[in-house]
Amino acid sequence: MILQVVFMIIGFILLVKGADLLVDGGSNIAKKFHIPELVIGLTIVSVGTSMPELMVSLTSALDGHSDLSVGNAIGSNISNLLLILGICAIIKNLKFKSETKYFESPFALIVTVLLFVLANNYITRQANTINRIEGIILLAVCTAFVTYNIIIAKKGDEFEGINKNLIIVDIKLKSKRYMVKSIFFIILGIVFLKFGGDLVVNSATNLAKLLGMSEKIISLTIVSIATSLPELFTSVVATRKGQIDIAIGNVIGSCIFNVVLIIGVTACITPIAYSVDYNVDFAILILATLLLCVFPFVGRKGEMTRANGMIYFGIYVMYMLSLCQEAWAL
Repeated sequence: MILQVVFMIIGFILLVKGADLLVDGGSNIAKKFHIPELVIGLTIVSVGTSMPELMVSLTSALDGHSDLSVGNAIGSNISNLLLILGICAIIKNLKFKSETKYFESPFALIVTVLLFVLANNYITRQANTINRIEGIILLAVCTAFVTYNIIIAKKGDEFEGINKNLIIVDIKLKSKRYMVKSIFFIILGIVFLKFGGDLVVNSATNLAKLLGMSEKIISLTIVSIATSLPELFTSVVATRKGQIDIAIGNVIGSCIFNVVLIIGVTACITPIAYSVDYNVDFAILILATLLLCVFPFVGRKGEMTRANGMIYFGIYVMYMLSLCQEAWAL
């Protein structure tokens, strides 16, 4: 028991340092090449912070623990939106780029509904399984999303709201040593996040099993929160540093990649059995994603305010309490 707690603490330390390195490295590269920080957040940072989810979902599916695999993806996205984005908005109002309002947030909603339809087999009318064909569909959507980000990156300085100061590149930014250092920060940050996430997940899962919790409850609570810690630390650090685009891009990008990349890759390797017991949790996720699309158009236009963040956080607390009640009922 004590050893598991020690491992968890070490994991937290790696997560904090990894998040800091990843944000700094990603931001430096964005300034060097005039790439919008939002694109960095939606790609390099979000994929890097989604590594724990990928490893957990893939390993769980291969070991025959489909509840952990699916629950991890659903629970992580719920945590990403309600908990992480909620906390970030409470810290500071989050200003959304027009691309985020009109494409990225709606796209996150579309892929979430798509996964719900595929998981419940409303199209094929077969047993509730996410099969290889459906995994290929998700990976095709992932390719489309990556292509979109490449197009946005090529827009460079034309990107809406980009800092005009990026046009002036100082001597430090031009140096090869500076670039190598930035890339090293990103790689080291991802490595720290990966191993930190693994330590926290393994320790938390072992502790949960000692308490006699079901795989579903473990995946939606302990595992999903633990695997979302990289996103949490990365987005909070980015928000405190004023790098709002990286914070928002990291959360939305992670939500999208958790669906189209992680579930897609896992389903292609081995079909994933889906339990309809997750439909209620899916409904919570769809509601949270729908609110993400609505927030920038109500109240302070183009922003997710502290009040919105408190709404998100309040829903998350009620959701966690309902899961705890379900666990105690078992």
